[in-house]
Amino acid sequence: MYDNGMRQRDHEGDRVAEIDARPGRPAARPPVSPIGGGGPTGGDGHFGGGDPDVALVLAAGRGDVAAARQLVDRLLPPIVAFSARMLGDGAEAEDVAQEVFVKAWKAAPCWRPGGARFTTWLYRVAHNACIDRLRRRPASLPENYDAADERPGPEDAIEAASKERTVRQAVDLLPERQRAALALCYYEGLSNRQAADIMEITVEALESLLSRGRRALRTQLREADNG
Repeated sequence: MYDNGMRQRDHEGDRVAEIDARPGRPAARPPVSPIGGGGPTGGDGHFGGGDPDVALVLAAGRGDVAAARQLVDRLLPPIVAFSARMLGDGAEAEDVAQEVFVKAWKAAPCWRPGGARFTTWLYRVAHNACIDRLRRRPASLPENYDAADERPGPEDAIEAASKERTVRQAVDLLPERQRAALALCYYEGLSNRQAADIMEITVEALESLLSRGRRALRTQLREADNG
């Protein structure tokens, strides 16, 4: 059920100004309704509560391959993108996404409506998987971190690639929880309530992480410009 052809690439570039200037979400993504609760029955709770995916998830739990394919086609790309922003490694992000969906299919027969959305559960599983991987890593960037951006090109493309590398490296230096908060709210366009539910913290705690993350990111980017 996993499409090996799907690879995501981050394009943070001009998002720095967006992070620095507004406490909300990217303008390109519409606000998402706040949710709560969340997950398979007998575990983290239930999902549903107006969830647009509930019918497909229930069908996938009954073995409907077409329903599962629809969920993968729509939800795999954002899960890979979020994981890539957390890990700074596209291949590793795809591994995480595959793990997330394998867990989803195994748990699907036990799910029933009521509570948080299916997407919240997916992001929570991806978030926890990324945190686990980050904690097992040595405190350094991947060896091939900049490899994809070393292609020759016009002057403006080289400048944009350099800016993107600077932003990504600055984000990677943030503490993992600040990085997750920024990735969920700014890049994935989730509401503060959704992001807090995914990270299993209060909205107030999330807002504190966002504030500290923005402040640290501005400081790192300022130091990079001066260096």
